Amino acid sequence: MEILIGNSVGLNDASQILHVISIFVLLFLTRDLFSSKSLPKLLTNRYINTTFYISGGIVFLVLIAFNFGTYNPSIIIGMFALIWINDSFAYFVGSNYGRQKLFESVSPKKTVEGFLGGVFFSAIGSYFIFKFTKELQFTSWLVMSVLVSVFGTIGDLIESKYKRQAGVKDSGTLMPGHGGLLDRLDSAIFVAPFVYLFLRLLNYVS
Repeated sequence: MEILIGNSVGLNDASQILHVISIFVLLFLTRDLFSSKSLPKLLTNRYINTTFYISGGIVFLVLIAFNFGTYNPSIIIGMFALIWINDSFAYFVGSNYGRQKLFESVSPKKTVEGFLGGVFFSAIGSYFIFKFTKELQFTSWLVMSVLVSVFGTIGDLIESKYKRQAGVKDSGTLMPGHGGLLDRLDSAIFVAPFVYLFLRLLNYVS
């Protein structure tokens, strides 16, 4: 029993350290997106980015599913649903009503109107996810919808910037016609550490 507890504590400590570093790296990548100043060489290292941006995001996708102590896919499915709602309505609103460019130098097709449309419909979608899952309060899903819309869009922009810097159109060839596997998961990978932080805060105050 002591060994199991010790291993559990050690694993928890490791995940907390990974969490702090991952969010630190993601915030610096966000700063790089909106700043003309280049990042420190350490943070542009591909091994740092691979470990704490991509791998870290995947780890926290898994940990989100274990938020209640045992495997429960409801929250992770709800998070992906919010991402799909945001992406779909951001595209729809932006294509039909978009006028002002959101970040033209990185992603010329994204508009402010599309971004706001994604946030709005994600907020509406959070109510139906709440009614379907019953795992969290509606206000929690509402906050998650905003987190997903904001950080998901930032993650998509950062991925677009990486591809422009590399001079490639797609991030890979594993999923032909979809831009690569990372193009399908960039929002989820970037969002996951922030959603996990929010869930940890909910667990702490409840």
